[in-house]
Amino acid sequence: MERDYVAHEVLPVKCKLPEKYVKSDDNMDLTSTYTQDYNPYPICRVPPCLPRETKYTTSDKMNTIPTYKDDYVPWNVPKREMIKPNNKYHPSEEKFDHRTTIQDDYQFKGPVATKSYKPLNLVQKNMTPFENLTNYMLSYVPHPLEKRFVHEYEKYKPSDTPFDGLTTHKQSYRGLAGLPAKAMKPRHTVPCHDVPFPSSTEFRDKYLLWPHLPISIKKPAVYVPPVEKMDLKTTMQTHYTPHKGQPAKSCQPLAQFKKGTMPFDSCSTMKDDYKAWQCAKTKPIIHAPELKVAEEPMDYLTTFQTHYVPHPPTFTKSFKPGWSSLRSVTPFEGQTIYTSSYTPKKIARCLASYKEPPGYVFQEIDPAGHKCYLPVLETEHPMHSKGKEQESSLSGNGFSLQELPVTG
Repeated sequence: MERDYVAHEVLPVKCKLPEKYVKSDDNMDLTSTYTQDYNPYPICRVPPCLPRETKYTTSDKMNTIPTYKDDYVPWNVPKREMIKPNNKYHPSEEKFDHRTTIQDDYQFKGPVATKSYKPLNLVQKNMTPFENLTNYMLSYVPHPLEKRFVHEYEKYKPSDTPFDGLTTHKQSYRGLAGLPAKAMKPRHTVPCHDVPFPSSTEFRDKYLLWPHLPISIKKPAVYVPPVEKMDLKTTMQTHYTPHKGQPAKSCQPLAQFKKGTMPFDSCSTMKDDYKAWQCAKTKPIIHAPELKVAEEPMDYLTTFQTHYVPHPPTFTKSFKPGWSSLRSVTPFEGQTIYTSSYTPKKIARCLASYKEPPGYVFQEIDPAGHKCYLPVLETEHPMHSKGKEQESSLSGNGFSLQELPVTG
């Protein structure tokens, strides 16, 4: 790829120099349209625009009796006497002295003088000044410091030979000679049948729907309107007797508003004094374009596309040996030595699960908390042979078995 690529000439980018600033002799006019057109007005305090106070005076006397006192008359029922006895608290007339049992029984004895057994400080202060010299200050000898080593770096010298960009892999690798390997994968063919695909399944054939009985619909009863008229009165209307009292009249006079005949003046001092300026909208400053767009259409080609020459791919020959061994027609014998020679053993119960293991006699409990058992003779118990086989599992679960020599 890099051998076929031809580098094109790269020119340096031209930078545009900025224009030199030239100071003008004209003075800047600091006046604005606001200072030219605005005329100041004398400022005075504006009185508040409050409405005129109106007082409503009437000669009628106000009736202060509410409707409750007019309509609801108290009953002439005598007041009942209270059943609660009159047990009022009567404090004693004697003067309270505010003394407690502590003040009466425990009298103040006064301060007790105690003797101090603290030893006296007989150390006398030395008047001589403190000598702040130490052994380190007296015996320390300052040594001269050596000059610090400064490492000088060698100057970088660039190589004169141009960079070729080639690696050892690119120089030495040339590929394998020969034809490319052919794919031996069989072609996938879909069998075509003229028989239509059966959509019935075993589930649809065997599991059929149950017969459903027709749903019986109950006919609604025919509505017969009543002959008699309905009494729309409620218990409130039948039992309630209206009172003969009259509702209270409001003594507050109606508010009187004076309507003016003059049209409404919508002008204000702000609208009269501050009028809108007649100013035009400023146009944006658009600079002239510096870049000139070419009239010809762009070809969108790069230097790689113009200079690249495609080469045909090189295929390598496969030297993999073919499958020479012939497959036997006889079926594979799936029987192994393990399946033919394996004899299953009977699963025995662990002796640690027994409360008292058979074939052993309890002896003692050692300091570690393990129960020690002694084996029984074979003539006495038939489970002694099985107990020896499971001795290891029993000792691992908190038991320790000990065999003692049997004496005749």
